[in-house]
Amino acid sequence: MSTICELELNNKKEVFEFDKVAKQSNGSVLLTVGKTVLMATVVSEFDNPVSEDFTPLTVQYIEKNYAAAKFAGGFMKREGKQSEFETLTSRVIDRSLRPLFPKGYVYPTTITVMVLSVDMDIDLQVLALNAASAALFVSDLPVNKSVCSARIGKIDGNLVVNPSLSQMQNSTLDLYIAGTSSELLMIEMKAISTQEMVEVDLESFTKIHNINDISESELVDAIALASKVITNTNTTYEKSFELAKVEMVDVELMSSLVEDSLLEYVKSNYSDKIKDAIKVMAKKERYSGLKDIAKVIIADEFGTTNEIELKDAVQAVEIVKKEIVRNMIIDEKLRADGRTPTQVRPISIETNILPSAHSSCLFTRGETQALVVATLGNNKDAQMYERLTTKGTLNDSFMVHYNFPGFSVGEAKPIFGVSRRELGHGNLAKRALESSIDKDYTDTIRLVSEIFESNGSSSMATVCGGSLSLKAAGVPVHSLVAGVAMGGVFDDRDEEGKYVVLTDIMGLEDHDGDMDFKVTGTLNGITALQMDIKLGGIALDVLKEALDQAKDGRVHILELMEDAAKDIVPSDALPLVEQFSIDPTKVLAVIGKAGSVIREIIEKWGVSIDLDKESGNVKITGDNKDNILGAVEHVKNVSSNARSFKKKETIDFEKLYNVDDILDGKVVRIVDFGAFLELPKGGEGLLHISKIAKHRINNVKDVLSENDIVSVKVLKISKDRIELISSSL
Repeated sequence: MSTICELELNNKKEVFEFDKVAKQSNGSVLLTVGKTVLMATVVSEFDNPVSEDFTPLTVQYIEKNYAAAKFAGGFMKREGKQSEFETLTSRVIDRSLRPLFPKGYVYPTTITVMVLSVDMDIDLQVLALNAASAALFVSDLPVNKSVCSARIGKIDGNLVVNPSLSQMQNSTLDLYIAGTSSELLMIEMKAISTQEMVEVDLESFTKIHNINDISESELVDAIALASKVITNTNTTYEKSFELAKVEMVDVELMSSLVEDSLLEYVKSNYSDKIKDAIKVMAKKERYSGLKDIAKVIIADEFGTTNEIELKDAVQAVEIVKKEIVRNMIIDEKLRADGRTPTQVRPISIETNILPSAHSSCLFTRGETQALVVATLGNNKDAQMYERLTTKGTLNDSFMVHYNFPGFSVGEAKPIFGVSRRELGHGNLAKRALESSIDKDYTDTIRLVSEIFESNGSSSMATVCGGSLSLKAAGVPVHSLVAGVAMGGVFDDRDEEGKYVVLTDIMGLEDHDGDMDFKVTGTLNGITALQMDIKLGGIALDVLKEALDQAKDGRVHILELMEDAAKDIVPSDALPLVEQFSIDPTKVLAVIGKAGSVIREIIEKWGVSIDLDKESGNVKITGDNKDNILGAVEHVKNVSSNARSFKKKETIDFEKLYNVDDILDGKVVRIVDFGAFLELPKGGEGLLHISKIAKHRINNVKDVLSENDIVSVKVLKISKDRIELISSSL
């Protein structure tokens, strides 16, 4: 029997129906908000635990086209590969719910969220997480907390909770937060740029670009507002959903596979050697040194007597290593590579190292290295995509593609398709950089980040290298943007709540620490943020400290980037551009019949041409100056010699003329299939080639010329069209 919970939250009615559908799952819910209906299910295989020490959680967010009563674009009509939005939403749900699972939960678990019906103005990401959490909360899995999300926009200077999609069109902030009733678990944020006209004097205005980067204190205020909403919502959810919650299954949680005796032996006899290996600067040598210690352990008297296997010794060394790393940071304020908690690793920057690319930047920070390459194109190069909540096809003119090959971390594995992680990191870099680009810049930009080496913060290296690559490509950016990955270690040995915030974390600190907190921005404020917590959550005061510390690191990196930007030498491969305007009424002449004229110009001169039919603006790009100038002259010649194609006035022919009227019309245009005549009471009519004379005519120009006066009879009339025949027929 299903359980129904009807709630009024944030001025919306939410209806949760538990165990109505998908009853074979461990937990299921139908969430209805207005016209939007989502189904969420949770399935866990208690009889099939994995041997590795991690939570095997998979999240799938799936949108069905029938939910919006439409077909998918393209040849295939069945839903197939996940869209970018579906993948990113799946990641958001995963990162928000994963911290709820107890340590040692090793049972394969799949959470599925399906959009069955949609309101075109609803925020699906907020509802998707809330539905997934509800299904998990009422299931028999060992999870006893509810998670919900909230989106905060900033509209007309005011913070707005859970704005609609149409309201978000006018927002300068996009802040998405997930958490429990007491703790924040996941944050994503981006600044949204705007333009405004500012009066210079009584007769002139200038256009101002606002990045809308947000200060640390403003961001904390917005997060605090979201935190209150999340606390209240989760309190309501937990109280209401308790009626539908089933009894938890008593599952065994995997404890450490390492025997306590081995662990104690390694701590007592090898801690100093492990600490020395940790302090080795290079990641590869550090890993090798730790493995060598494990080999020594299995070969010594204790190892041989107890027949210790190498894999057990490696795991014991790993556990002791993690404890030492954390204690060094908490007690000594010292990190494995010798840095203090606030220090940034050494940075080197090289720009335009690829001679045939439009621009490039090799950004190296410690043992993390990213080559970010920019390619510029025209409107036709934009990425087309569809969204369930919009009609028609959309175009994305700014793309950031992040690639993370195995060799970057010393792994021997082939390169396959794009992973969820790669897509997510690329999206973070895009959010970081997008607001810095001038809104009047309409060309297509593709940034590709190739991670050549990774020891933490590769996405932030992508942001730094991407910003400089945009600058090197001549893209109008209003500020450089830098990124830094923050971490944190919280002391679990006592209840005093001691912790240390780390700037520019490396892979070791990401793996052994408790927080991954990426912050990007300009000298003035934050443009994007992403936070994930591995323990229960994070308090606002810790968050504020991390943001303030991140600013210091960001400013340091930006100073180095500004110095590098001064030395940029533009690439010879950069496309050359000529822009000018022609009479808008002559644009059709430049295009030609079925695009024949413009196609001829493009093929002859090897250029790309963008034409704006409304304004008459022409942009010609290419890699050869002489060819571009030749194309410019060609376009101008066609334009100057062409007749204007003015927009037709809307004329109701039925009110002006009658069938069989005899009229004198002036030939204004000759086409292959006949002639268009200007009629005495207004409008133009078609005299078809078959209606000109009794005999067959092969070429209209053989019998008619422009400006000829021809006697015709009205043959057929519709509201916006009139057909003529020679009065002699």
